[in-house]
Amino acid sequence: MHSIYTNIKVNNEIELCEIEDGDHRKVIEKELLKNRISYFLRWPKKSIFSRKNTCIICVHDDVKEAATEIVQRICDELGYTVRFVFKKTKNDFL
Repeated sequence: MHSIYTNIKVNNEIELCEIEDGDHRKVIEKELLKNRISYFLRWPKKSIFSRKNTCIICVHDDVKEAATEIVQRICDELGYTVRFVFKKTKNDFL
């Protein structure tokens, strides 16, 4: 994605992981903030057949390794289950 203001590519966010439990999401969010890792949440549209309320945590590509280590450490310590995605986000800003 290119901005109309610059020729530099600005969409460098990746989908880090997918979480189904809201309490697990809050713990992971607090830990990312504590480590000064910026993120945003993406809420995919629910399908008619799916009743799961999933959330995708997206981070900048430059902090992918640090964020992955944090999420993996939390999952190992507390027994949380998340699905790592590691793909580019689909954002249409303009």
